[in-house]
Amino acid sequence: MLIDGLDEDMVTLVKQEIESLESQLDHLAQWLKLALLPKDASDERDIIMEIRAGAGGDEAGLFAADLFRMYSRYAQSKGWDIDIININESGIGGLKEIIFEVKGKGAFSRLKYERGVHRVQRVPTTESSGRIHTSTATVAVLPQADEVEVSINPDDLKIDIFHSGGAGGQNVNKVATAVRITHLPTGTVTICQDERSQLRNKTQAMSVLRARLLDLEQRKQEAAITEQRRSQVGTGDRAEKIRTYNFSQDRVSDHRIGLSLHNLPRILEGELD
Repeated sequence: MLIDGLDEDMVTLVKQEIESLESQLDHLAQWLKLALLPKDASDERDIIMEIRAGAGGDEAGLFAADLFRMYSRYAQSKGWDIDIININESGIGGLKEIIFEVKGKGAFSRLKYERGVHRVQRVPTTESSGRIHTSTATVAVLPQADEVEVSINPDDLKIDIFHSGGAGGQNVNKVATAVRITHLPTGTVTICQDERSQLRNKTQAMSVLRARLLDLEQRKQEAAITEQRRSQVGTGDRAEKIRTYNFSQDRVSDHRIGLSLHNLPRILEGELD
């Protein structure tokens, strides 16, 4: 072999280059598989994203805020617009929950694979002994639904108006502008209190409700197809955790395709492509 005639340092460099290229080939192969999948009818839609803190207390809330920042930076790099629908902040700069719209061409096609449980492993800023903690946050990605796609009977809705606990100045204290809509047949609840106008909050809450009901129907159809596939080929359940962000190792691992990438800070700054 040609490598036999090289000195030890050169052999090491060649082996490292081979490993790097093999890693890139695996990555490109996975993207090629995705590119060959049938086009999703929802790919060009705007989306509603929902990020919620999971296990891990305050650290989970900080991680949820990190994810929102990451997706915001990514959307900015694509020229997309973000509109916050509802936000529930924790006391130390974290997020218990945030729901927001992402408007732009191809938003759903680019972000639909982000849904699932995201896990972080790092030393929290509140940790005095330097121990690594594991926390989680969940991400939901819903394609925006048109009114004609989701038929909602007004009699199936319970609409509550209440005083907002968020921003809005003096108007918040004087006028009940926050809106909670409950879809009685499914128990689906949406809340919007980020806008100063009750009408605007109601419009936003209905938009989220339509998206969730469309997603619910699509998931029912997917579940039926999955059950048929399982009965034919015996596939196992999909793992709940989709990605791990390991700070001490500067690594992000996607557990669905077995891919690990380094330079975690750049990824959290929105460099997702």
